[in-house]
Amino acid sequence: MRLIVDTNVFVSALIQKSYPYFIVDRLLADRSLELCTSEAVVAEYIDVLNREKFSRFPDFHAKAQSLLADIESRSLKFNPTVKLNIIRDASDNKLLELAETCNADYLVTGNTNDFDIPDYKGTKIVSPKDLFEIINQ
Repeated sequence: MRLIVDTNVFVSALIQKSYPYFIVDRLLADRSLELCTSEAVVAEYIDVLNREKFSRFPDFHAKAQSLLADIESRSLKFNPTVKLNIIRDASDNKLLELAETCNADYLVTGNTNDFDIPDYKGTKIVSPKDLFEIINQ
């Protein structure tokens, strides 16, 4: 199963043990789940996970660095060539560009305000809770 994980899911996973945490834990342990990334998506992960505002959470930055290393070693890297302008938040279009390139099964995001479409060219857009239920069936 090919997955694209929005940055907000990783942030949530590092802050509290809820659906995002359980998804990331399973993603890193289960080789049947393939994390798909691109240079632009990884650059966003690095930028956001290193933001100073998260230092108020215990060990956030240390856990973020470990997570980034896991992402780097475990992800399948793609180079999207299509440019899209579908999502209101223009920076989120890179996730759909990646989805189109890698034929992901799911794009998991907590951002339901901007991702208000149920799917994009065969990639289902789901919440962390929805993906948790799908992978634990």
